[in-house]
Amino acid sequence: MTCGFRRAIFRVRPFSLVPPPEFLIPNHSLPTRADALTLLESWTRGESLRRHMLSVEAAMRAYAVRFGEDVQRWGLAGLMHDFDYERFPNDAQAADAEHPAEGVRHLRALGWPEDVCEAILGHATYTGVPRATRMAKALFASDELTGLITASALVKPSRAIADVDVAGLRKKMKDKAFARGVNRDDIIFGAEALGVPLDEHIAVVLNAMREIAEPLGLGGVSTNASTPSTGDA
Repeated sequence: MTCGFRRAIFRVRPFSLVPPPEFLIPNHSLPTRADALTLLESWTRGESLRRHMLSVEAAMRAYAVRFGEDVQRWGLAGLMHDFDYERFPNDAQAADAEHPAEGVRHLRALGWPEDVCEAILGHATYTGVPRATRMAKALFASDELTGLITASALVKPSRAIADVDVAGLRKKMKDKAFARGVNRDDIIFGAEALGVPLDEHIAVVLNAMREIAEPLGLGGVSTNASTPSTGDA
């Protein structure tokens, strides 16, 4: 993700890049979500970045259901796509160093599936890795959009994602002064490459994030009923 919500608060280098035995994945096995989350949390301290990865995971799981794909597999790609960002933020956008290359090297050493690793590499355009699978295309399409949705919810008086709608998000996309770090072109191009109309794509990701509003910190600031949306996100 390139938007302003993924800022490196901690840049903690690992003491060793040799994976501990408890994280190694048996041949042809898929990591469990619990193990993935443990790894993510051991590398990522910042709450906003953790929530971003949960957002993208939710979007990926929703798209897996839509396309009849492996929900767990797609969810893991979303969950882990930025897990190395705090340690290796890659300000220079090097193709084969820092984020996401360093994280993928670690995942490969653990025995993670290659299609998941390729999708994670492909979400950063500067790696030059083509997004050859639908999984990779969905990850790229969803990444920046989750940042726009989060920003739109947080400027609401209610701070509730329930008060965000598609029409309002389209307006926010046109307002370049809002959430400046969100790459609108990536959202538009990502939806096109995925073969999903933009409004439909926004709705898929928005609804997926609404399902986990509380873990994302977007459930609202009070128990009062949310003010009905007026279409301005």
